[in-house]
Amino acid sequence: MTGAPHPLLAYFLAAADGRFPPADGRVTVLPPLPGGLECSVAFTGHAVVATALDARRVADGGADGYGGSLDPRFLLRLAGPDGWIGVTDATLTARATGGPPRLGPLPGLDDHPRVRFARSQRTRVTVHGDGRGLVTLAHGLAGRHELSVELHDTRPDARSDGRGHGRTLLRDALTLLPAGTPVFAAVAPGNARSLRAFLAAGFTPVGGEVVLRPGQARSSGPGTPP
Repeated sequence: MTGAPHPLLAYFLAAADGRFPPADGRVTVLPPLPGGLECSVAFTGHAVVATALDARRVADGGADGYGGSLDPRFLLRLAGPDGWIGVTDATLTARATGGPPRLGPLPGLDDHPRVRFARSQRTRVTVHGDGRGLVTLAHGLAGRHELSVELHDTRPDARSDGRGHGRTLLRDALTLLPAGTPVFAAVAPGNARSLRAFLAAGFTPVGGEVVLRPGQARSSGPGTPP
């Protein structure tokens, strides 16, 4: 049905409720995402891959539910030699708190790198913030509500309350959607400061993910090197 949500969204929403696929080591293969994107999402003991490849080719590429779905060799198979592969991110989720929005819109930031990146992969992107930093709120992977943040000043001496601007900005960002709405974020595990801020603001890790855009020269059959 036209306009129906991508089936991957159901997995994210279930994870937000604490319900996960069986930890059986298997891989669920779903259709590719809109806009020519594909992805590999790892939950505990189970992976979900949205791709134009069939299940046999995904399995032949080495994917499994125990980490193989995020193996660089498998991701190269998905993307092909001239494809684009994003970074491996931790998938985090929290519930919006609603109430009066604590952040206003920030116009005139179309050329900001974070805003440009958000609009290259997401839809309905809006930008909010204040003197602490900016927040992008959008429909992201599989149509989930997704946010990202960037602080204007990340120096330790810029923290006004001893806890950091990041977590207070994130808590204020959660007022931008109706209370109870699942909100997601993709955070690079190596960005420890950002990860700590999301965790302190009430976000919970539910998995890991990589988004990619296959190239024209993707391998054409099982067993064919990418």
